[in-house]
Amino acid sequence: MVLAVFDIGGSAVKYGTWKEKALSNQGSFKTPATFSEMVAEMKEVIATIGAIDGVAISSPGAVNVAKRRIDGISAVEYLHNRPIFDQLEAAFGVPVTIENDANCAGISEIELGAGTKAQNAVFVVIGTGIGGSIFINRKIYKGSHLFGGEFGLMKPFGKSILSPIGTAVNKAREFSEATSRQVNGRMLFELADNGDEMAQNYLAQMYDALALSLYDMQVSIDPEIIIIGGGISVRSEVIENIKGRIFDLLKAEGVESIMPEVVACKFKNDANLIGAAANFEVLQG
Repeated sequence: MVLAVFDIGGSAVKYGTWKEKALSNQGSFKTPATFSEMVAEMKEVIATIGAIDGVAISSPGAVNVAKRRIDGISAVEYLHNRPIFDQLEAAFGVPVTIENDANCAGISEIELGAGTKAQNAVFVVIGTGIGGSIFINRKIYKGSHLFGGEFGLMKPFGKSILSPIGTAVNKAREFSEATSRQVNGRMLFELADNGDEMAQNYLAQMYDALALSLYDMQVSIDPEIIIIGGGISVRSEVIENIKGRIFDLLKAEGVESIMPEVVACKFKNDANLIGAAANFEVLQG
């Protein structure tokens, strides 16, 4: 099976060729201003591949597969509220699958990455915000309103939602405002590594917020594995800090026996493309 694979973002569209469960011929182009321009750009990419069996797309928004459209809102407004599946299949002449970008990243891990042996799993992406996906019996659970996996809206302390308090990007901004020292997430980790107690405290607050939210997921969904994605996942101490805090929270209630495996994702920048391709293979067989 040969697929043209696209990952649509607010500023750029990544693409590649999927063949024999491997990506090749990867590149990107600036996200076009109109839908017709998007289709034209995609056609140019497809022409360089040759004969394909289908097109697999990772997209922002609430992808409504049943109604073959993309609901909700995103930075790419023209993707929404149109018969986009039908329009793209007519334009390309092959089957087209589309799935939400966070769901695609999760699918990549379930089908080919860290979650291949799991029946029930939670995938959490930590970047400038927090999102993810839920898998029950190895199938993605989207919820009644296609809102499953919107973890960034959880309120671990009952006030602020998780995204502003559970990411290194936002904790670094708080640190910068408090100290008048301009740092980013990477620098905040470096300061903490070098013994800066204030930086360590800000990261501890982040870990606490994440662990409380993941504890709630564990006792409500009961996955056997929690997969952490996003650039932050490359740091082993992030995984260990989250894991240790979840265990302590479960132990305090006498239910440490349900402690899940907590691991870093396998796929990084290519997760959305790989997941889009894996989603096509699952749906089209």
